[in-house]
Amino acid sequence: MANSVMKIRTIWVSLTSVQSALPLTLLMMLLMALLMTSVTLNAQAASVDGVRMWAGPDSTRLVFDISGPIDHSVFMLRSPNRVVLDLKNVRLTQSFRGLEFNKSLLSGLRSAKRNGKDLRLVLDLKTNVQPKSFLLKPTKQYGHRLVIDLQSLSVKPVAKVAHTVTKAPKGAPRDVIIAIDAGHGGDDPGASGQRGTREKVVVLAIARELEKLIKKEPGMTPLMIRTGDYYLGLRKRMQKARENQADLFISIHADAFRNGRASGASVYVLSSGGASSEAARWLAESENSSDLIGGVSLDNKDDLLRSVLLDLSQNATIAASLDVGGHVLKELRGIGKVHKKRVEQASFVVLKSPDIPSILVETGYISNKREERNLRNKHYQRKLATAMLKGVRSYFAQNAPPGTRLAMRGNQNHVIRSGETLSGIAQRYSVTQLALRSANSLRNSRLRIGQILRIPVL
Repeated sequence: MANSVMKIRTIWVSLTSVQSALPLTLLMMLLMALLMTSVTLNAQAASVDGVRMWAGPDSTRLVFDISGPIDHSVFMLRSPNRVVLDLKNVRLTQSFRGLEFNKSLLSGLRSAKRNGKDLRLVLDLKTNVQPKSFLLKPTKQYGHRLVIDLQSLSVKPVAKVAHTVTKAPKGAPRDVIIAIDAGHGGDDPGASGQRGTREKVVVLAIARELEKLIKKEPGMTPLMIRTGDYYLGLRKRMQKARENQADLFISIHADAFRNGRASGASVYVLSSGGASSEAARWLAESENSSDLIGGVSLDNKDDLLRSVLLDLSQNATIAASLDVGGHVLKELRGIGKVHKKRVEQASFVVLKSPDIPSILVETGYISNKREERNLRNKHYQRKLATAMLKGVRSYFAQNAPPGTRLAMRGNQNHVIRSGETLSGIAQRYSVTQLALRSANSLRNSRLRIGQILRIPVL
């Protein structure tokens, strides 16, 4: 607009310099035409140039690529359910073909012109939702964007992991629940390697490998936080783990740095500063005041006692996180270089659950050519997952939660199958071969198919 004003001023000076040669009426007409042209140029319609969609289990995100900032409004219509977006002075440059609605909350997406210059978008819904919209400024890989988040409001029971505690008679042992969180997802690709490898893709592949391994582990059940390529808020990740009563939270990432020579895996847990800020947030928000912290309700406690209980819970959780993080880092060191020799602490939001030990594993530097190649490799992904499992197994061998099958494994038996060895069984249950031989009165390491071994408690 400033440039247009300068141009008008320049032309006006030029016109007034020849005013004596032009009738005043003609001079005013020329000026009005100039002003109208300037207003038209500055009021040129923005455009919607494309849309991307990611569907999660109970939410859907649409990202509209736009040519610049726009004015918009969002509202719901019923019978049938639909979300309406009115975009002021906006035109559509291409159709919304190619969108897959099967797994989303949408059944269709329509568009129409309004008032000659505005654009109306209609999102036909399969269920009742809560819509939310916001604008994003350009980043390195994207331009201006309009984001529409749809959260399902359908009344459903909270999806719980199928573990024995919900099905077995009261007092029966349950499985340890391991929450596996693949970082990023959807329109948040995370870091990118020089070959175009996206963090969100490789960490989901590693998470799925870890899920497969934990499914085979006696006394453990995996909980996948993100099951596909969709966006999930950081606090929703924590919430899902807490709703499913997870015993451990593992967030998987792949680091990046401007120096391509940076390399090695890292393990992070929550810092004390991050814990303090989260404690303040929990105590300030009424919806958290009645939540459970380490099995203790805070809603009937005074402020001082609530603060003390929360501090105790967080301190114990951080100590446990450091412990399990150390076990995992030790195993990662066995398959390659680690970036730091010790478990590091930072204020990652995803680690802030006050009552679930939580670790964040940076599996390597995707910005490093060699490590990018490794992270793309299925065999290496399995090695990373195996190292994480070994670390988790080692931690729970010494810190099995009360009431779990792992805590009662002294009464657990193992039936020998074809191809199994004493050393492999010892590693699987995090016990020594000597302890196995002693508990089962074995003179040597020979085993026979069908033989029953008692697993001792260390």
